[in-house]
Amino acid sequence: MDLDMDTLCGDEFAPELTYLNTSKTGLLPRRAVAAIQALAEEKAAGRATGGDTGFEVVDAARASFGRLVGVSEGRVAVGSSVAVHTAVIAASLPPGAEVLIPEGEFSSLVNPFAVRDELRTRYVPLEKLAQSIRPDTALVAFSAVQSADGRSADLAAVREAAAAHGARTLVDTTQSAGWLPLNAGTFDYTVTAGYKFLLCPHGTAFLTVTEEAQRELRPIHAGWVAGEDPWVSTYGPIGELAHSARRFDEPMAFLAYHGAEQSLALLEKVGIEALHTHGTALADRFRAGLGRLGLPPVDSDSVVVAVPGLGHREPDLRAAGVDVSVRTGNLRVSFHLYNSAADVDRALDVLAG
Repeated sequence: MDLDMDTLCGDEFAPELTYLNTSKTGLLPRRAVAAIQALAEEKAAGRATGGDTGFEVVDAARASFGRLVGVSEGRVAVGSSVAVHTAVIAASLPPGAEVLIPEGEFSSLVNPFAVRDELRTRYVPLEKLAQSIRPDTALVAFSAVQSADGRSADLAAVREAAAAHGARTLVDTTQSAGWLPLNAGTFDYTVTAGYKFLLCPHGTAFLTVTEEAQRELRPIHAGWVAGEDPWVSTYGPIGELAHSARRFDEPMAFLAYHGAEQSLALLEKVGIEALHTHGTALADRFRAGLGRLGLPPVDSDSVVVAVPGLGHREPDLRAAGVDVSVRTGNLRVSFHLYNSAADVDRALDVLAG
């Protein structure tokens, strides 16, 4: 990490422990906390009373997220969770459609399809995802980086195979947006929870949709905010839905999006390439150290590092002030802009006993 990023992180973050758990929840920068507090105070005083004080902030967050993942703001819908965005896609599929999903995929991406009995869900190993796409596959739904162990999907291979068979693609970028250079526009849909590597508050999530795929989605939860002019869409059926992906917006939590606007602006200031270089260097340092300890991690090149069967060491790390996660028996560690080589070495020292 160079001096500028050191200074930036010192100004923006205040962890009281060695925090290596962004895959669970990202740390809020001070600027986001300040924005949330300011709006809360305005609401308490009666100076901020509704959407008329928040839409511009939501649209700024929408545009910022779009720039981070390489799409225009017209392709971005905002909401509260991956599950809700995924449910819109699931509800828009015709009966009998096949959805191809990796085994062990995160439930928020799986369950909206699984609960529709008239859909056919098929599960295959992640490494066989591209070759398992068939002519009758309607949609391939998968995470760019797996939550449980940090493995990365072969995005190009899946995209090419899906195109060859006429299947749509849905990519969950929750564990990748914010550090991995992405072009969301090369997939029909992406869904992203904001509270991990995007450093946003809980209650923020983003859906990207290509123009072609927008014609297939049903805006099943469209409320007044999804109107082309929300202020003339407040009573009765909405006469004109938004012409962009905004017609798939959920009514938004303004407190959360006031924080999100600031967090996303910070990530744009640092830059995705710099975030990728910094995070993967720390992850590589950690993997190398694990190798020296005889603790081989799951093979991946992401900032999420998992060690099979080592979940029982999480209490030792926690007692030493190192925050990590346990997922499916794996000890899971993740790195972001506020981490340093000293954090890596601290975790390795604890694991070395």
